[in-house]
Amino acid sequence: MSTSSDIYIGTDSGATTSKTGGVRADGSILSMKLRQSSTNSQAGTAAVIKGWVEGVEGFLADNQLSWSQVRGVGLAIPGPYQRYGVLDRSANLPPAFAGWDFHAEYSQALAAKAGRTIPLIAGNDGNYGGVAEAARVRGNRKAGVVMLAPGSGLGCAYVDPNGLPLDGDNFAGMEAGHMPVPLHLLGLRPYKCGCGRDWGCIEAYTTISGLPQLLEDVIKKHPDHELATSSASTKEKVLSLRTRAQKGDALALEIFDLQAKALGLHVASLAMALDPEYFVIGGGLIDPEATTEAFRTRYLGLIRDSAQPYLFPAQRKNIKIVPATLGELSQAIGAALVALYTEKTKAA
Repeated sequence: MSTSSDIYIGTDSGATTSKTGGVRADGSILSMKLRQSSTNSQAGTAAVIKGWVEGVEGFLADNQLSWSQVRGVGLAIPGPYQRYGVLDRSANLPPAFAGWDFHAEYSQALAAKAGRTIPLIAGNDGNYGGVAEAARVRGNRKAGVVMLAPGSGLGCAYVDPNGLPLDGDNFAGMEAGHMPVPLHLLGLRPYKCGCGRDWGCIEAYTTISGLPQLLEDVIKKHPDHELATSSASTKEKVLSLRTRAQKGDALALEIFDLQAKALGLHVASLAMALDPEYFVIGGGLIDPEATTEAFRTRYLGLIRDSAQPYLFPAQRKNIKIVPATLGELSQAIGAALVALYTEKTKAA
């Protein structure tokens, strides 16, 4: 049975940065400040494990907590998986990581530090981010929640009314970034995706990973734009787009308008399958520290407008499309919450 001093830790292992957070036994967030460190994946799996453990140690020290209080740990890590706790080929991690039993190795490392076995639950980072945002948006109510978080890739999650994510029988549930987009409605060609599929993955039309291809197509309509003749690298050009959009740059706005339209069509597709009450939109484009209120209003409005014609009448009335509020906290906090919820489920 949990006590008031028990805590649950969440490790969010991104492609480049790992973040550590935690929650109390009542689900409240321990700190709004995450412990951040390099994932260091280029140095191999042992280095990644070492970094995760050091992240937990640092978070505990930052918050005057101890290993004795840790009741469970959740790990949010990008899929897909070969089986539970074993990584498959990931678009954002070294090929050699395929087949890595990260669950067993992290469990062993946690036990070595704590001097006892600590229950470890692991799952898709997008799913776990959705758990945290769902808890935030619906409070004590029961309702289905889908989260879509465009970043370097498209994080996707469906969280059921009990607060747990859809993992799927093959641990590929809600890998919805790799569903095809209705290209005829966007007027765009099939873009390449890091996953290898050639059918036009929605991720390539809504995230940073697809911006080089979007820029290549849209810039043809803006031959006099400074980016059309710039000697800057493609990466530099792409990374300048968000700042340009905040200043009203027509080319940049057209690109992000296309991304919003594509994401709205994806909302409608997922509404057909899952019929949630909430769609939570995350990612850097709705971050108040990175974008203006006018830009965010435009972006979310286009998502809603793009989805509406393809929803059933009751869905048009009842589905709510809202911005995420936890930002970079979501995946670490979601992982901690799943560790908490899993223990509660076992105890029930």
